[in-house]
Amino acid sequence: MNTVITVQSTVNAPAAKVWNLYNTPEHVVNWNNASEDWHTPHAENDLRVGGQFKYTMAAKDGSFSFDFGGEYTTVDQEKEIAYVLGDGRKVQVTFVPAGDGTTVTTQFEAESQNSIEMQQGGWQAILDNFKKYAEAN
Repeated sequence: MNTVITVQSTVNAPAAKVWNLYNTPEHVVNWNNASEDWHTPHAENDLRVGGQFKYTMAAKDGSFSFDFGGEYTTVDQEKEIAYVLGDGRKVQVTFVPAGDGTTVTTQFEAESQNSIEMQQGGWQAILDNFKKYAEAN
């Protein structure tokens, strides 16, 4: 049984806006990074069950890049997406109204190469960056 890691952030914006900014490639390229020295130069997203997404994540200095992608198993407009990553791990993202905002919760199966703390920290940093972007746009 894989360890499931949870990260969460409440974004001060309505669910429709949060959903759009989270899933639209033109926006993903602006927030999908864990630190200032990384970016996402390319994103594509076919947001439907059976559809696939692929985000290219890269160090800004050009030293390293990788594709992060998977296939959707659930797409419930403005409420939930779930997908299976290329390596078979499952991920679920929920969007729950919270007052004037939306709580975004991501639960993902850990991989075995990096520590649980490192994985949680990286995914939380990306989600925190999304919150910052969503509230500024």
